[in-house]
Amino acid sequence: MRSYQIQDIRDFMKKLLLREDFDTFLLSEASITTYASFHIDGRFHPEFLSSSEAELLAAEKSGYTLWKRLRPFFFELTKGKNTPLHLHIVFRLAPHNVSSLLAQTGISILPEQIDGLFLNIHFDGATLSCTSGTSLKIFSLDRSLDHAWDEMLEKFFRQKEIPFT
Repeated sequence: MRSYQIQDIRDFMKKLLLREDFDTFLLSEASITTYASFHIDGRFHPEFLSSSEAELLAAEKSGYTLWKRLRPFFFELTKGKNTPLHLHIVFRLAPHNVSSLLAQTGISILPEQIDGLFLNIHFDGATLSCTSGTSLKIFSLDRSLDHAWDEMLEKFFRQKEIPFT
């Protein structure tokens, strides 16, 4: 687990809320405080949709909603002259990307043994930080998955031109 201090908050928020940079992540949960406090549970509810619509949403078979579906709603909550008082978002890596990471790194953990690879974004009104996290369904002293996830996030930040310390 590593914590990253984001240096350019305005640019990061633009990439988070206006662009597609984070759209492939699944939203686990989010909360924001603006004129009121809002909490969003990212769990996907296919029973809300018609059967034909639900079939089109293959990525949500993981049980969570893609950020790209909720980003417009989140943007609406942040629009205006004032900066949010608080923002907390927990992203999780989509299962097919978890499998890709395991294959690329040669880590011997099975995808079904991983509960999630997380990116926690926290804004307190003045500073913005991101923290990586992993959760396994098994006990293991091996931290190779933690290191691989941290390296992947750092590569993601560099690729998206997000300066961090």
